Amino acid sequence: MAGRGDPPEGTPEGLPGGGEDEYRSVVFDEAFVRAARLQEFSAQERMGEYAQAVRSRSTHEGRTGSRQAVMLVLLILLAFGTAIYLGVRNPYQPPVDQRAEPLRTTVVPLAPQGPVPGGQPEQLFANSPVAEYRTGAAGINLPVVGRTSHFAESQVVTALSIAKDYLVASSLEPGILSGESVRPARLLIDPDQLEQFDRSVESPADDGRHALAGWLVRFDPRQAALADPSVRVQGTLRFAESGPDTLDVTADHTFTYALRPATGGAGPVAAASLFTVHRVVHFRFDRDDLRMHRAELLTSTVEAGPQACGGSHGILKPLLAGERAPEAGGPAVTDPYATSRPAAPSLCGALAPSAQPSL
Repeated sequence: MAGRGDPPEGTPEGLPGGGEDEYRSVVFDEAFVRAARLQEFSAQERMGEYAQAVRSRSTHEGRTGSRQAVMLVLLILLAFGTAIYLGVRNPYQPPVDQRAEPLRTTVVPLAPQGPVPGGQPEQLFANSPVAEYRTGAAGINLPVVGRTSHFAESQVVTALSIAKDYLVASSLEPGILSGESVRPARLLIDPDQLEQFDRSVESPADDGRHALAGWLVRFDPRQAALADPSVRVQGTLRFAESGPDTLDVTADHTFTYALRPATGGAGPVAAASLFTVHRVVHFRFDRDDLRMHRAELLTSTVEAGPQACGGSHGILKPLLAGERAPEAGGPAVTDPYATSRPAAPSLCGALAPSAQPSL
């Protein structure tokens, strides 16, 4: 007996799965119909006079693409606005006006209490407090460094290196010491201080602003010359922040020179003597200074001897072997080798006997 719905004669021959199977490949499911861009109007809708057979349908993909385009434009605008805001609010921008202050100088001559000892440079060095000091730039060592609140470790190293370069240029360069040149030191000074520096070179004065010894070590070329190019050096460098945009370095060093009279002759070579300069220089660096490899000098305190009191105008005028000071120094006995201490309070100090070679 044939099943329900089958023709009485059964399924026609030659059809594998029944008559309806030949249309199976063209049957459209519900998702396909919904995705169609055209939709046929109903019979009632087509009865109108100007009715069309089909109408367009907006797809889901079109709506999604529009939303994505709008979101992309909004994100671009948001990123652009954020970049402008951060540029305006950059916390590391330097102040609008940050000119370097004038250098304040203090130069204290140290008068000997007896005749200046003389001899050969090697003998004098070996029998003085500098016997264990290093020679030249090797005596200016950088401390162990680390980052600060607003400066990276590399910036701290740069500040210390500039300070060392200035000490070498202004205290060890033969041309600087003899008065032949000031260029090595001048190149490292903040441009705002160059006018003050040039006036100190051309017209030095003991006025707290234009003492030449506050900027560099120069011996009166008519009076003294180096007897040995090996200058003995020892001291310290310290650093600290003075603000979010400035880094301070304090250099406290003692330099000892072997000198002879400047005028030579056919006779025997004159005996040498030692001359000691204790320098405390306070440097300040902003971010432009670090980038341009230059320094601002805030204060410079110098104690130097043996030399006579008064009338130096900030130029070093050493007393050489066998010479005496015409008058005694101040009441305070000062040892220029004792670093990390306040400078002598008077305009002229007395050179401590322990600071002289023991022969």
